[in-house]
Amino acid sequence: MHAPNPISMAAKMSGEPEFREIGVGPWAETHPGAPRPDDPASPSYDMRYDTALLDDGDRRNVLDRYRYWTVAAIKADLDARGRHDFEVAVENWTHDFNIGSMVRTANAFQACRVHIVGPHKWNRKGALMTELYQHVEHHPSITELVECWRHRIAGEIAAARAEASAISIRLHRNVREYIEDGVLAGRPPAQDAAHALGIADDAYARIAAIDARIRELEAARVIALDIIPGAVPIETYAFPKRCLLLFGAEGPGLSRKALDLADDVVYISQFGSVRSINAGAAAAVAMHVYIAQHAVVR
Repeated sequence: MHAPNPISMAAKMSGEPEFREIGVGPWAETHPGAPRPDDPASPSYDMRYDTALLDDGDRRNVLDRYRYWTVAAIKADLDARGRHDFEVAVENWTHDFNIGSMVRTANAFQACRVHIVGPHKWNRKGALMTELYQHVEHHPSITELVECWRHRIAGEIAAARAEASAISIRLHRNVREYIEDGVLAGRPPAQDAAHALGIADDAYARIAAIDARIRELEAARVIALDIIPGAVPIETYAFPKRCLLLFGAEGPGLSRKALDLADDVVYISQFGSVRSINAGAAAAVAMHVYIAQHAVVR
């Protein structure tokens, strides 16, 4: 358990403002008399629960449904529920807090992955421990990252095409074998035809879903967020479902190499006197625009 922040404690003692209690206390206090879910003998036993959190309480910045859960269990549940199809990358940011802020936002919008490019070490304080629930990868260069990402997309396309081909082959074999068996068994041809249609309808539906996934993969793009001549305003840009969003350092922005590797360059429209907004804030705006276009409200 973390020691209470002295400033927060002083504010509480002053009586103004009145703070909300965040999280939950020890299990025995919040669920008096209820069996502990980490007890194998309990009818409500669940291995996702963390014994230390049940003992001491859970004041983490997590959703209520994850109270008392281990970090590994929360991360696995986020994966099982399905992360969104966008990935974010930060290139050589020198402001540690901005990297942590971006990781925290990526967690909030359930990005598939976060990529940190370059050798710079980052201070995780701004992430507020959210990096524990996120898939974070490190890359030595922007070229290596983009090439790996494109190869992964190409591999997914090849795998999807192979899956569709296998379904088609099994469909023809299964229908043929069923009809041949029907002739030997003396089944009415109409019965065999109806069954064959059912097999075919199921297979065609699965192939159609795979074809839709292939089209999404073929439309995947690397999108740079920067203010340069020729960039497209984010308010008019249609984000593809599969994409890699590139963010640069707050002052210089993205490198020339990153801009050359990007398929599209997008900027956030601004109306004041400054050239750019905080890099972490820009990342949050971009991720939210993607979510507004693609997310299913849960």
